[in-house]
Amino acid sequence: MKVDTQPIRITRGRGGEVEVEGILDSHAADVLRRAGFLFEPTLRGHWIRLPFDLGRDWENEHATWAAGMLTAARYPVCLDPDLRADAPDKAKPTGRARPPATQAPPPGRRAGR
Repeated sequence: MKVDTQPIRITRGRGGEVEVEGILDSHAADVLRRAGFLFEPTLRGHWIRLPFDLGRDWENEHATWAAGMLTAARYPVCLDPDLRADAPDKAKPTGRARPPATQAPPPGRRAGR
């Protein structure tokens, strides 16, 4: 497998779509297909993108997965920071915190059962 020095770029386009740019060999194309990317024919080659309207979280998950798999296969990859599934703003808890667990048994039960 010949790895090109030009990175594969996964970005969010002007219209909000997630697309891939760069030179791909057949293995990289297979990884992107497995991650859910579509290959649409154009006059200059292929437009590689994720399906529309499946939600930003879904798009971020699949873009991050594809970038991870391409990186594991030793391809140089540039993933738009907005597409990271583990972005810092996504790690914030959304609900109230649960109360801490206690050592005491629930009411009406004896310890040791």
